[in-house]
Amino acid sequence: MKRGVSLALLLVFVIVSVAGTGWPVLAAAPQGEKAVSDAKVNINTASKAELMKLDGIGPAVAEKIIEYRKANGPFKRPEDIRKIQGIGKGLWEKNRGMITVE
Repeated sequence: MKRGVSLALLLVFVIVSVAGTGWPVLAAAPQGEKAVSDAKVNINTASKAELMKLDGIGPAVAEKIIEYRKANGPFKRPEDIRKIQGIGKGLWEKNRGMITVE
């Protein structure tokens, strides 16, 4: 039992020590949720993979966004994403802080 406790304390010490040094510290996203970064997604230039970083946007809806902007030109306002079939008020509200147009 002592060895298990010692190893656990060593691990905690290493994590705390490394966190302030600029060394990368890995953290797992909660299960069932996407990892979210602070970077906004420009819906006028984002790739399919970048669009899929938005909460609730899967491959089919990401393709619809790309097809829409090819056919209609760039989005003028972030809320214009609601013109895409499959993006309603709920998805817009979840993602409004993450969407930008430039």
